[in-house]
Amino acid sequence: MPGHTENQIIVRAPMDLVWSRTNDVADWPNLFTEYAAAEVLEDTGDRVLFRLTMHPDEQGRVWSWVSERELDPATRTVVARRVETGPFEYMRIRWTYHEVDDGVLMRWTQDFAMKPEAPVDDAGMTERINTNTPIQMNAIKRVLEAEAAALPAAGTGTRAEESS
Repeated sequence: MPGHTENQIIVRAPMDLVWSRTNDVADWPNLFTEYAAAEVLEDTGDRVLFRLTMHPDEQGRVWSWVSERELDPATRTVVARRVETGPFEYMRIRWTYHEVDDGVLMRWTQDFAMKPEAPVDDAGMTERINTNTPIQMNAIKRVLEAEAAALPAAGTGTRAEESS
């Protein structure tokens, strides 16, 4: 049976910051703890083709693959898929962003199926994703909330600063 996961987190930061930083694929190694490198292969503005490389796993293996993201800024949604599927028959991810009272609710929905020869089956990968995704979401949350806290507060400038 194919795998399906849904994970979400509230990031206490402005929507524009959350949207722009989480869609800056080249900078993902500074947001995600699992990525050693992110190489943008093609960027048309609303579509990004990129290669991700993970840090070595427990056995010293380095995993890398090419994915594609299609961004819809009007609806604040992103649809992504693995182009180089590796151990997956397919992997599709939908990111949605919704403004809430405390900031931005960011949700990742992943649908996938593992190849028969993959090192884990669908249930095993579902468990791995549901274990790792909250770790990655919390890493992103920490970075973005720190950046938001460092932003100048709106309307707090002095008259001297505003007139210069």
